[in-house]
Amino acid sequence: MQRIVWKYYPRQQNRSTEKNRQKPPAHVQLQLMMSSSFNLFRVGISFVMMCIFCKSAVGSLSELSPQKYFSTLQPGKASLAYFCQADSPRNSVFLEELNEAVKPLQDYGISVAKVNCIKEETSRYCGKEKDLMKAYLFRGNILLREFPPDTLFDVNAIVAHALFALLFNEVKYISTLEDLQNIESALKGKANIAFSYVRAIGTPEHRAVMEAAFVYGTTYQFVLTTETALLESIGTEDIENAHLYFFHCKQVLDLTEQCRRTLMELPLTTLNIHRFIKTMEAPLLTEVAEDPQQVSTVHLQLGLPLVFIVSQQATYEADRRTAEWVAWRLLGKAGVLLLLRDSLEVDIPQHANVVFRRAEEGVPVEFLVLHDVDLIISRVESNMHIEEIQEDEDEDMASPDMDIQDDEVAETVYRDRKRRLPLELTVELTEETFNTTVVASDSIVLFYAGWQAVSMAFLQSYIDLAIKLKGTSTMLLARVNCADWSDLCTKQNVTEFPVVKMYKEGETPVSYTGMLGTEDLLKFIQLNRISCPVYITSAQEAEEYLSGELHKDLISYSSVSVLGLFSPNMTTAKEDFIEAGNCLKGYVITGIYSEEDVLILSNKYAATLPALLLARHKEGKTESIPLANSPAQDIVQIITNALLETFPEITVENLPIYLRLQKPLLILFSEGSINPQYKKAVLTLAKDKHLDSLTPCWLNLKNTPAGRGILQAYFDALPPLPLLVVVNLHSGGQVFAFPSDQAITEQNLLLWLKKLEAGLESHITVLPAQEWKPPLPAYDFLSMMDAAASHHPTRKDPECTKETDASENDKKQEDKSAIRKEPIETLRIKHWNRSNWFKEGGKSFRHDNKEL
Repeated sequence: MQRIVWKYYPRQQNRSTEKNRQKPPAHVQLQLMMSSSFNLFRVGISFVMMCIFCKSAVGSLSELSPQKYFSTLQPGKASLAYFCQADSPRNSVFLEELNEAVKPLQDYGISVAKVNCIKEETSRYCGKEKDLMKAYLFRGNILLREFPPDTLFDVNAIVAHALFALLFNEVKYISTLEDLQNIESALKGKANIAFSYVRAIGTPEHRAVMEAAFVYGTTYQFVLTTETALLESIGTEDIENAHLYFFHCKQVLDLTEQCRRTLMELPLTTLNIHRFIKTMEAPLLTEVAEDPQQVSTVHLQLGLPLVFIVSQQATYEADRRTAEWVAWRLLGKAGVLLLLRDSLEVDIPQHANVVFRRAEEGVPVEFLVLHDVDLIISRVESNMHIEEIQEDEDEDMASPDMDIQDDEVAETVYRDRKRRLPLELTVELTEETFNTTVVASDSIVLFYAGWQAVSMAFLQSYIDLAIKLKGTSTMLLARVNCADWSDLCTKQNVTEFPVVKMYKEGETPVSYTGMLGTEDLLKFIQLNRISCPVYITSAQEAEEYLSGELHKDLISYSSVSVLGLFSPNMTTAKEDFIEAGNCLKGYVITGIYSEEDVLILSNKYAATLPALLLARHKEGKTESIPLANSPAQDIVQIITNALLETFPEITVENLPIYLRLQKPLLILFSEGSINPQYKKAVLTLAKDKHLDSLTPCWLNLKNTPAGRGILQAYFDALPPLPLLVVVNLHSGGQVFAFPSDQAITEQNLLLWLKKLEAGLESHITVLPAQEWKPPLPAYDFLSMMDAAASHHPTRKDPECTKETDASENDKKQEDKSAIRKEPIETLRIKHWNRSNWFKEGGKSFRHDNKEL
């Protein structure tokens, strides 16, 4: 990743700039006014006044000669100038973006101009033709920074870069954990830190951070990084999104103590950062003795709810400790107050220990009985999520955007269309360079189409992979744009996009069939470093293989190692296993042992030959599976099923794998990690074969926020967590909920499951039989091509790859959909006997594609 290098220029203060720094700029003030809890009349008046102000302040892009421009520069005032050829039509897109940046930059006291150079001009900023396409940032007549236009790719990048250069002292860019620790140590007892991570400089998130630094930079030390390793080192696993942490260092007096950190969980926008920082400035905990309906704090003005912890004199100290703990957990999400019951003039229900008040005016307070801190947290976070969804829906209804794509991938690609990717990290191949390149070195090649949304979205993951492997891998990463080189892609049997293939000397190319993500593709590449199956030559080497010592650098990519045990004379069984190992290459480590002393291992692990040994490195266990008369395809399925976890955490990525088992899901919904006792109860029942007809799993709403929407489809309101349900997706669609008043123990869970089997439990809802389809029909490009070229003969399907030509694909699927056979792996799975579990469903519906 390219490092940012800044030159230091002494900062000159000027009164106009500092005056602007006392409050947010006009466009931000307008957002804040409209987001606060002003009544309708006040909002309307503020809106009109602000729009009048905006209109009077807006200026278009000034066009000046170099001499005229430099005569307008004033000491201490900032100016951004774009020098270009007077009659050059180039960079019209950049000029449009620069024109859009005029108004927001004016809000920050930065003037903007286009400087037209003529051939006779002697200014050093009007140099040779190739040097003219540059923008320069001045303070007075001092040059602060020069920008090639490709770094100022849109209005966000222009504003972000300009403020970044001006706020050199307020915003420190760092690249290592040591840098962050040094800043933290220096500011303990002195000031707090606003630490932010953005994926790249010039993004909308970077602009939001810079705008916040302009307002709050003299109060807090802003720290910025683009290094994913630094973000991971402070304990954040999500590196796909921008983050902002508030480090509470000012109150830390002990230099050995770490500053407490609060994560802003909302997206990085100027408005969200302002709200977040305002809540950091508010008192952590406030004691009140008045009607909760009449209490007013800054949190309500910012649209955040209030949580009152009800206290009485006898339990005051304990209640205050609890309230402080809750306040830290909800910091930035809600205001927390200690409500003194003994001093109240209004009555509060005797049983209530928590009072919840929403930010909306006129909504009555709620009196609750919550005996667990996690339940209080869950209540607040679930309400915040519901409000966010409602706000999004209202915005969509109020101002429909006809340009928004109905396909979310296409929409994302469109919105990121101006984002520059470091494509130079991969080699672009053509028809002339392809063969010589892949022959010269082991290569990974991405075949994509520049016009297709999924291809362009995956290209980002592919570049992220190149960044991860930079300097550490001998594998060459290359790409072919099939929109430009269609004949080349046809020769490589590429009939769909995107496709990744691995080329190694003397071997048949291997197609990648996993998830289209950076981590999964990285695993595929790393596991392909070794030849599978691995041929083991001694019993001692077999033990090293099973223990993980033989390939310990790959254990993080494959937590299970598979070893096939065969007698020397089991030729057919060995051939089938070798074929299966080749099919699984890149997804799991497989090995084969077929020496004369194979019985030593067979007896040790109680395995009847031929057999599989599965070494689970995380659990430190090795189990055996018989392989009598199993063809290669069956062996692949056996290994694939054996790799599945007994009680997995369900994510968007792995859900299809477990749905393929065609069993009802026993799902434990949790806000965070699950209780070890719950996990033990489920695993014990699974070990005793009580859950063979179900797929037990759990879903962490923090890691998979889509779980909230799933629960809302099951219940009218988000229920308290943890919650256990059984969902019969594949037949009937019934949803059953474990009684909330019972503890999740082995005995209670087993009793409940027996009631389900006997038909004694009622479902809470039935999911509709519906398919996932796009809101608008898609263009069938293949059919269009078929119609235009129907006279061409169709090509016969290759037997091994089972790929169909574009000219046959759609018609075959249309004509033969009624007689389509299920895949072998589905047919071989023991289907769940619905009649034994739910007696009430007489009719079978198609539920393959419905929501959880």
